[in-house]
Amino acid sequence: MRETIKKIGVLTSGGDAPGMNAALRAVARACSYYDVECVGFYRGYQGMIEGDYMKLDARSVKNIIGKGGTILKSARSTEFRTEEGRQKAYESLVKAEVDGLILIGGDGTFNGGVVFGKEHKIPFIGIPGTIDNDIVGTNFTIGYDTALNTVVDAIDKIRDTASSHNRLFFVEVMGRDAGFIALNAGVGAGAEEILIP
Repeated sequence: MRETIKKIGVLTSGGDAPGMNAALRAVARACSYYDVECVGFYRGYQGMIEGDYMKLDARSVKNIIGKGGTILKSARSTEFRTEEGRQKAYESLVKAEVDGLILIGGDGTFNGGVVFGKEHKIPFIGIPGTIDNDIVGTNFTIGYDTALNTVVDAIDKIRDTASSHNRLFFVEVMGRDAGFIALNAGVGAGAEEILIP
């Protein structure tokens, strides 16, 4: 790897979250501004292993800021969890002349980045992108606010029906082992009871 960063690779990994495309756009535009080449790896770490990437610049990311999901696709790579898989990913980065990484994702993405960075001395920056909001060191992750407001909106829409028919509704939300969406949506929507993991 070169001492000065001339080329950055960016990926989205794990579950997608609203705002990932906006983050990709910001990365690509910042790289263009600072005259740093930027490539985006398709399907997270799996794309890095396979050397499957596209050039990202201000033109390639126009009109994506409001789109959901991620233009790079997202995946969880079992191969990257192996030393051999991470070695392939490193060789792919060397071949593509990538000097550093920007990882957009959740705890699995960041854990993989820490292991990879220690093994191969690749600098990386993590941008927390998960609806779970379970990344230590940040108050709100990319995607959390949208997920929370979507749940509150859905609860608001069924509350009147529940009241009209003297019914009780149970609402289950995503969030894996973190209860941030459940807790805050429950408070925001005026739930009678909130169960969190």
